[in-house]
Amino acid sequence: MKDAIYLLFHLLTILAKLIRPGGSRTVIAENLLLKQQLIIHSRSRQRAPNLTTQDRTLLGFLSLFLNPRRIVRTAIIIKPSTLLSFHNALKKRKYRLLFSPHGGKKRGPKGPSKEVIDAIVAMKRRNPRYGCPRIAQQINLAFGLELNKDTVRRILASHYKLDPDNCGPSWLTTIGHTKDSLWSVDLFRCESIVMKGHWVMVVMDQYTRRIIGLAVHAGNVDGPALCRMFNEATSLQGFPDRISTDNDPLFQYQRWKANLRVLDIEEIKSLPHVPMSHPFVERLIGSVRRELLNQTLFWTAADLENKLRDYQAYYNEHRCHSSRDGATPMKRDGKKAVDINNYRWERHCRGLFELPVAA
Repeated sequence: MKDAIYLLFHLLTILAKLIRPGGSRTVIAENLLLKQQLIIHSRSRQRAPNLTTQDRTLLGFLSLFLNPRRIVRTAIIIKPSTLLSFHNALKKRKYRLLFSPHGGKKRGPKGPSKEVIDAIVAMKRRNPRYGCPRIAQQINLAFGLELNKDTVRRILASHYKLDPDNCGPSWLTTIGHTKDSLWSVDLFRCESIVMKGHWVMVVMDQYTRRIIGLAVHAGNVDGPALCRMFNEATSLQGFPDRISTDNDPLFQYQRWKANLRVLDIEEIKSLPHVPMSHPFVERLIGSVRRELLNQTLFWTAADLENKLRDYQAYYNEHRCHSSRDGATPMKRDGKKAVDINNYRWERHCRGLFELPVAA
């Protein structure tokens, strides 16, 4: 407000001088310009004065009445660095207008198509326990794409909303379950719906990550039962030269060792008290627990065998594996990728998993 009063006073003074003979617009404009600069320069600031929009407008308007040679002498506040900054800003503005696309939209890589987004979201909804790496590998396996887990994570963050009601298998799936190189060998224990203990033997091929077989025994395991479970799990599969076992006391039975000598199989023991020395079969047991046994119930040993047989087919033929670059243990050569615009969902393990296949 004080600056406006000072400016009005200067204008009245110059208008009074203009009435007298000998006045000139150039002299008036120059005087006004210099006095306005003095007002700006007298402001209490330690750094360069902060020019307001009103100051810039007034200085630019008054400079129109000056001789171009006098502008350089009059502009005492403007520094060379300020002129250089103005010039650089004008250059950037010029090339932005010349080469930037119209509409103000920033060009970048084209994102996934709507069909891919729908397939990713549908797989997450149908398989809520799948993570981003698993979904990316499963989509690449089914459709022949090259997605990564970061792309899947961004798509799910934008298009997928967690359903609080979808926290486990449906009642239909649960009722359906209640209705009915080097090999690694290990056992684990699980409980039936009536809290009866069952032992499960897992035999897998470490090279292909293929499940060779699964055998079930209700009750305690002794030497003959251990041999019977191994023979059932490896029936019609042939026998390897070596198998890997841990230091479980169950594998110390004389009948077990005699059975391996008869089959001419060399037994390799893992390091005692070091679970990481037997990682592949331990990871498989964890997958069986998380993906199957923790999601369903079983009544008898026969019921458990049927469920494990379904899971074995799903695990070997349809489930992708990170250690195999997203391939399955029994991937067929020359398998045709599914068309992203024409596919359907196939149920596995009685509805626990749903994967895309050709329509």
